[in-house]
Order: sequence, then structure tokens, then C-alpha cells
Amino acid sequence: MNTQELTALLDRLRAEPHETEWLEFKANRFEPQALGEYLSALANSACILGKPCADLVFGIEDSSHAVVGTSFSGSAE
Repeated sequence: MNTQELTALLDRLRAEPHETEWLEFKANRFEPQALGEYLSALANSACILGKPCADLVFGIEDSSHAVVGTSFSGSAE
């Protein structure tokens, strides 16, 4: 995916009225131990609901879907 496609995807996700079983926004930190289980749960929910994938987006505020940035890197710290 190029930058334009990623931006369009993020805009579509932020346009959702609220988080769902397959879409979750996190503003910043997430417990590394739980991340794998959490991603698995999102993916399983998406599958059950007939969605092609699930999305976990860091740097977005839950309530407003505003872009707030994040310090989450996804690598072992």
C-alpha cells in the first residue's frame, strides 16, 4: 500500500461512528503481553462477522477519532 492508499484507509476507519468488534483505536500505550491475544480476538471477530480483516489503529483517540499520535513502536522494548 502506498501513502495515498493508507491515508484513504485511515480516513475510512476514522469515519466509522464508533469502534466495533473488528475495529479498535488506541491513543498510545498497549501492554505488549496482551497484544497478540488482542489482535487474535479482533481477527476472529472480523471473521465471524464476514469482514476481510480487522484493524487496530494506534495514534487515534477512541471517542473523537482525532489523530493524536503515539509512542507505540510495535517492537520489543
